[in-house]
Amino acid sequence: MNDFGMDHFVGERQARILEELRAKGRVAAQDLALAFGVSEDTVRRDLREMAGRGECERVYGGALLPGGQTVPLRARIFEQPDRKEALGLKVVELVEEGSVVFFDAGSTNLAVARSLPENFRLTAVTNTPAIAAELSGRSGIELIVIGGRVEPSVGAAIDLTAIRQLETIHPDLCIFGACGLTLEDGLAADVFEDAAFKRLACAASRSSLAAVTSDKLGHRAAFHVHGLQAPLSLVLEADADEALVEKIVLQGVEAHRCGASASTNKKVHQEEAFS
Repeated sequence: MNDFGMDHFVGERQARILEELRAKGRVAAQDLALAFGVSEDTVRRDLREMAGRGECERVYGGALLPGGQTVPLRARIFEQPDRKEALGLKVVELVEEGSVVFFDAGSTNLAVARSLPENFRLTAVTNTPAIAAELSGRSGIELIVIGGRVEPSVGAAIDLTAIRQLETIHPDLCIFGACGLTLEDGLAADVFEDAAFKRLACAASRSSLAAVTSDKLGHRAAFHVHGLQAPLSLVLEADADEALVEKIVLQGVEAHRCGASASTNKKVHQEEAFS
């Protein structure tokens, strides 16, 4: 992000925030405060006003595009790479070697594919050309690509052709992407057809897993994908809201944090607190 300077009128500052939001799909209050040379409280006030006009949706630490809008995968790949790499490395720890894994569309799932060790034995199934390109030619990886028309905003094939191919495959694990997570609605996506494809992939698999960045926690996306119940695992960031994670675990979901100093993996039947 370019340095916007120290002294901006409110309208101009909010216009520049809107430009950044449309370009990247999400903004962080801390980054905006540094760029404008103002306090985070000032940025949060801007975001509240913008949300009131329907220009954004506020989430923990910043804001997202309004519901129903999504940033193309080619742009999301370059967002928060270090955080996604950390999530990817943690997800790989949970993948059983020799299993059949479906890789759903998503920049975090691309980070998972990139984090697989060399010679890791796996049958990988994906409908996402970027993930297929990453795994193609890897020693130990048997790659199965689901085809069809690629939806540009999603970066994957989610049409009827892709659905018919998916119906013949029953993976051990579905690693799926989500645009938001709430206690009431579970995990959801911004694009109707994408959400439908994700639901089918989860239903076809023995278990499902989603790696979720903290800015998506508490964000209500439009179209339901998966409820907060087993068989589901979540990989969350170390700074994920502790109270929210405790409530998620109490609903029967296995949760893991990346970057934490101590193991935080808990299941609902365990009595110790999530730390």
